[in-house]
Amino acid sequence: MKYMEKEFLDWHNKKSELNKKEHNVFFHEREIWFCYLGLNIGYEQNGDNKSFLRPVLILKKFNDRLFFGIPLTSSKKQENKFYHKFSYVKDVESTAILSQLKIIDSKRLKYLNGYIEKEDFKIIKEKLHKLIT
Repeated sequence: MKYMEKEFLDWHNKKSELNKKEHNVFFHEREIWFCYLGLNIGYEQNGDNKSFLRPVLILKKFNDRLFFGIPLTSSKKQENKFYHKFSYVKDVESTAILSQLKIIDSKRLKYLNGYIEKEDFKIIKEKLHKLIT
């Protein structure tokens, strides 16, 4: 596999900017937000392009600032214990990458992009439970 140089300094600068941001975002479970996930190591899910943004499903809200988030992708993935396909925007299939569940600070949230249906949300929670037990 060919090594690709990443521009970590660009992400560091963006992360420094986000850290200074005032907390003013209100979010809830089942919402899908575009979130600054950044530029990460190896196979960890990155934000896309220069903006470092990626859609994230809010799985569990802990307080006004922290939540469990699941990165989403539009790349075609085989449905299995690590992925769950669903649609939240008309005719656009998305896949939750369950293996990349992470704690995220609300300062990383940029904008609300939609909601996941209750049934899909229930299936994701069941798959995660099986994955970690």
